Amino acid sequence: MASRLSQIASHLTSASLTPREKLLLQSPDDVVICASVRTPLTKARKGGLAKASVDLMLATVLREVVKRSGVEAALVEDIIVGSVLTPGGGGASLARMAALAAGIPATTSIATTNRQCASGLQAVATVAAAIRSGQIDIGIGSGVESMTLYHFDRYKYRVGTDGLNDIAGSTLAIQEAADCLLPMGLTSENVASLYSIPRSRQDAFSAQSTAKASSSQDAGFFVSEIVPVTLADGTVVSTDDGIRRGTTEAALGKLKPVFKPEGGSTTAGNASQLTDGAAAVLLARRSKAMELGLPILGKFCGFVSAGVPPKIMGVGPAYAIPKLFGKLGIDKKDVDFFEINEAFASQAIIFTNICFTGGATGARQIATAMAHAKRTGEKVFVTSMCVGSGMGCAACFVSEQ
Repeated sequence: MASRLSQIASHLTSASLTPREKLLLQSPDDVVICASVRTPLTKARKGGLAKASVDLMLATVLREVVKRSGVEAALVEDIIVGSVLTPGGGGASLARMAALAAGIPATTSIATTNRQCASGLQAVATVAAAIRSGQIDIGIGSGVESMTLYHFDRYKYRVGTDGLNDIAGSTLAIQEAADCLLPMGLTSENVASLYSIPRSRQDAFSAQSTAKASSSQDAGFFVSEIVPVTLADGTVVSTDDGIRRGTTEAALGKLKPVFKPEGGSTTAGNASQLTDGAAAVLLARRSKAMELGLPILGKFCGFVSAGVPPKIMGVGPAYAIPKLFGKLGIDKKDVDFFEINEAFASQAIIFTNICFTGGATGARQIATAMAHAKRTGEKVFVTSMCVGSGMGCAACFVSEQ
């Protein structure tokens, strides 16, 4: 009877709270984040991690996220790894090897997932769902990508080759299905055209974004979220190397369009680099984290995915974020900041950031956002990204730092 009265009292109290205040409430059943970490993000083929294998990068973040959380490795029940280009089912065997190399025992299971650009966030959401449903108490969501080793150009569907077609002609006859094969740069051009975003705005945004990244790196803002990677030859890679320092709008204006030479606006300067890197997030049920005395950085509030026309896949966040708001009953005013990942300025202008780390993106965003929230004292944040073939994903978190 007393328990029932307590439940009723709690319900009445909650009913009088604003949507934001409800997000800030804490419950023993919350899914909380105990640690988040990433490697440096470096230029594919030319950067610091060009000689790093997928398993080495992944093992580095798995080892570090367990260390930072303070949890006994054997208590991690499951690991999900997001990866887009790694062969063999997203590198299923490589992921297992990486976990074992990181000192995580064989009793901890692991799987890979691929929702293209949102693979890392999907990994985190999958672990969160398993915790919420009672399947596990502690898990790791992570992501990894080596665009040096496994670039898009290395794996192309065979279309129109006698006897070697990978896609049925009846599928390609459906225009929207065929649009899934459009190079992302052309979808950027489509977005720029549809939303009337001129080249000048894209170049201006890119110059400003680079300047912000440079000043943030100089201020040491990224240091706490990064774990250095030690290569086979002993070289230690500890910083992002893709920030184009000194970039000016005038210099960007001299570059030629890449994907649409005549009348296009997407260039090498207002698009992101291809990147190598990895990230990991350790999640737990709040009651279990408290029982074990683990640090609690914040909590996972919700995740959604949304479909959009493949030819304008870059607008995904514009569909996913409102859907997330509807699920959580919140509004833009309830959010302190957004961490949105886009590969092209044409798409990012609709939102905010430029960066592209493939399968590692979603987990990387959480590490960056948590570090930012700790630095600024902000609480509620949303991460989002567009997804290849026409989707968007978004998730909401609350910092408790």
